[in-house]
Amino acid sequence: MREAHASALPPGATAVTSPVAAAYPMSGGSAIVAMQGATKEFNGTAAVKNLTFTIPQGGLVGLIGPSGCGMTTTVRLLLGIYQPSAGECRIFGEPSHRMKRATRARLGYLPQQFVLYPNLTVDENLNFAASLYGLGPFRRKAQKARALELVGLTDHKRKLASQLSGGMQRRLALAATMIHEPDLIFLDEPTAGIDPLLREQLWGEFRRIQGAGRTQIVTTQYVSEAEYCDSVIIMDRGEVIACDTPDALRQSVAGGELIDVASDDFDRAMFQRLRALPGVRAIALVREDTVRLTVENAAALIPQVVSTIQDGGGNVRAIEERRLSFNEVFIALLARAGREVTEVTGEE
Repeated sequence: MREAHASALPPGATAVTSPVAAAYPMSGGSAIVAMQGATKEFNGTAAVKNLTFTIPQGGLVGLIGPSGCGMTTTVRLLLGIYQPSAGECRIFGEPSHRMKRATRARLGYLPQQFVLYPNLTVDENLNFAASLYGLGPFRRKAQKARALELVGLTDHKRKLASQLSGGMQRRLALAATMIHEPDLIFLDEPTAGIDPLLREQLWGEFRRIQGAGRTQIVTTQYVSEAEYCDSVIIMDRGEVIACDTPDALRQSVAGGELIDVASDDFDRAMFQRLRALPGVRAIALVREDTVRLTVENAAALIPQVVSTIQDGGGNVRAIEERRLSFNEVFIALLARAGREVTEVTGEE
């Protein structure tokens, strides 16, 4: 856990206001997940409000926000567990709370809580999950082996689920979710309580699944996991406050790409020469000997920055493109939306 304050933008960053867009634009009815003005109330209090976004086939979408922001409610609306109080949720073109049985069979869902049978072995739990989706004996055997290898439980398949650690139970639940190779997969905090090495392995598998044309919606409080996703939907207090690709959100916060330059020769004249370069949007002093340039294209401009300083009689001790971490991006986006941040979860 890291403590941070919403008012603290990284030096040189700007809070560029832009409307919240759909995670992906709707095109030709290709979206297999669509929410339009979806709201869910409990006892008159809205848990989520006016959610609007679409996701096409093959998307790997991160639903990211602090604890209690409405991510799980959103997933349950999409699964049809909840019916929206207002607006609509559609899966494969059908209202999510009235999906056909055949449509539901195309879904996979990993809930936050462990819901398998503690008195069955790992292998028996996977047999049970496979039977629910009608997998025959031959396919079931191959799928079980693949799922167990994915989550690293091959050597533990004879153990009772109750004998597994919390992290291993999470891995078993993930294997059960994937065993029928669903077309649309909802993963509610799949990496919670899992060591960083296995987390990397699982995200690699999510990418492999995406490459097979399957769509995944992953909720997480680990903000840094946004980097693995094609598109990110950031939620707070039941609302979507931003959604786009990770790089687009990063550039929106920074106002462009960033270059940090260290030199002993920064003065007013040098600042003016750097500011006058085509493609430079802003310049700020971040330390006594370091300036940060906000530019359109960092890779193209770095050689020009070096030559400009040298032509002015200065030296360049160091120069590099500065990428905001997604923790910084997340904090800035919450600040833009007028939210207060007390904690940000990065890596475990």
